[in-house]
Amino acid sequence: MAAAGPQQRTPGQNKPLLRPHAYACFVDPVRQPTLTEVAQLAGVSLTTASKAINGRARISEATRKRVLRAARELSYAPNLVAKSLASGRSSIIGVLLRDPMIHRIAMPIVIGAQSVLEQRDFSAIIADSRGLVDRLAELAVMLRQRSVDGLLIVGDNQGKTPSITALAKIPCVYVHGPTSNSRDVVHVADDFVGAVAVVNHLVGIGRARIAHITGPKHSPAVQQRVLGVTHALDEHGLRLATSVRYGLWSQRWARQATLEVLAKVPDVDAIACGSDQLAAAALEVVIASGRKVPDDVAITGYDNWAVFAQETDPPLTTLDMNLEDLGAAAVSDLFAMIGGNRVGGGTRHHEGTLVIRGSTDPHLS
Repeated sequence: MAAAGPQQRTPGQNKPLLRPHAYACFVDPVRQPTLTEVAQLAGVSLTTASKAINGRARISEATRKRVLRAARELSYAPNLVAKSLASGRSSIIGVLLRDPMIHRIAMPIVIGAQSVLEQRDFSAIIADSRGLVDRLAELAVMLRQRSVDGLLIVGDNQGKTPSITALAKIPCVYVHGPTSNSRDVVHVADDFVGAVAVVNHLVGIGRARIAHITGPKHSPAVQQRVLGVTHALDEHGLRLATSVRYGLWSQRWARQATLEVLAKVPDVDAIACGSDQLAAAALEVVIASGRKVPDDVAITGYDNWAVFAQETDPPLTTLDMNLEDLGAAAVSDLFAMIGGNRVGGGTRHHEGTLVIRGSTDPHLS
């Protein structure tokens, strides 16, 4: 009997079976899997699979998880072009940065917004207006022409951002800074409440001769923090040990301001600074004067900027503005507006978190 020759295989015979089911579901590895194949693998109808993939209601959580698990197994990716044609939306938002000088602040906001975007299968186009008002408006029109569904505008918290809502003609939400239109939807960190938290902490650890070193007097953020500091001190029956030192967001300037404070109030027992950058310089000067931090002088910053707050010795107690949460909240409002929901105009204030470290607590040095 002659030996059997090589076995002949028909096309598709070697295609992998993904997992046992009521029927076999085969996928060609050289093409993208379809939603129909996801539905077959999950054992649901095409309609149910579509609802699960697009996050719609009226299906059980167990079914949704089964469909999403099947989609992962098949490496299924929705056809965003087809989805946008069907929905009339691009699933893209534009993010406009008011000023390049605030990228350190803007990036955590964008990261927080991105976490929400990913949950909705949205993406973002980021553009920088380079601080130019006309360019901000031009970018808004350009992005609308590219069919973005909405705009997130990141301000600089040093002044009002010109409102571009009417010009853009698509949903707009502003974050980290007020606008020139009180009807705009705006999300900002609550600097007043943050400053109150700082002073309450200092008074709570027994400090009564408190100085305040901060940035430019014209800055709305600075103004709100000064109001918070003086209000909290008044609530405790105290006053600032010396007049507020307004100046630049500069370590060089903060060193000079701290020397002035120490000369004016030799027994000062706390210095609340308007930023971590200022606080790092103040701490350096206080220690150089022979005083101990925090035993003689407690020092606080603002921002929780790791390059300063965690690298000083001792590390800084500071107010974290929770910028990622700020970005997430702002883009959530934007989604609601894109969906046709009324969210109401006006400013939403978000409280920060006081992070206590060794510059006020000797046990954390």
